[in-house]
Amino acid sequence: MQRVQAVGRLAVASRDGRTRVQRLFQQGAAKIRMPVTSGDPLEAILINTAGGMTGGDRLDWEFEVGPGAAAALTTQACEKAYRAESGVARIRTVARVAEGGHLAWLPQETILYDRSALERRLDVDLAPGATALIVESVIVGRRAMGETVASARFRDVWRICLGGRLVHADTVAFEGDVAAQLSRAAVMEGATAIASVLLIAPDAEQRLEAVRAIVGPRGGASFWTLRGDRGETGGKLLARLVANDGYDLRQRLVPLLGLLNGQAGLPKVWST
Repeated sequence: MQRVQAVGRLAVASRDGRTRVQRLFQQGAAKIRMPVTSGDPLEAILINTAGGMTGGDRLDWEFEVGPGAAAALTTQACEKAYRAESGVARIRTVARVAEGGHLAWLPQETILYDRSALERRLDVDLAPGATALIVESVIVGRRAMGETVASARFRDVWRICLGGRLVHADTVAFEGDVAAQLSRAAVMEGATAIASVLLIAPDAEQRLEAVRAIVGPRGGASFWTLRGDRGETGGKLLARLVANDGYDLRQRLVPLLGLLNGQAGLPKVWST
């Protein structure tokens, strides 16, 4: 059967006081569209025209943010991982952010269907002085649609470097009897939606208490100080949210991302 083999690449640079497209490449089902905005950050909407992922599909995204530039990357809709007859669907995202640049990686939720198989990896390389806001959300079957997931395979890997040093490594994985695994109190206690939010910025610690107030008891948030080779300091704030379903998750995730993304707020597609 025909499988998706898609690549999308985007490089942006600061020119004349605005972030502008420097290079754009699209292949296969990977499309990138830039809506008109009044200022920075440049907003890019990522589209998978295949409508979802299944076993054997491959989707690669690559991004470069130049010195002093700012980019907010999101998806047109929730990515869907459908039942896989064989093989695994793979999504890889690589981003490089130069000194003084800012990346907001804000894809909408990924929805896992019964017997789906999805592996995704996110590699972000931040230069000293660069900042980033990163989110990934997963919904294991939509309760409002009567969907249940008895079995699935999912693996989500993050590797975030700052100034050439690994500052965040994260892996979320489950396989097999998903319902039994997620029902454990130490995992998700029967919830079906989860989000991880990472902020790397000098003022990250100042947001910690406000973040904890939004996250509430079903989740948590922590902060770490980061020190670079040149003696510079930064901050890493990590938040986890757990919810009964996608609707409950968004009730907290939307204000949380709005808080952490400052005046830029959320891309408009999040509200459509």
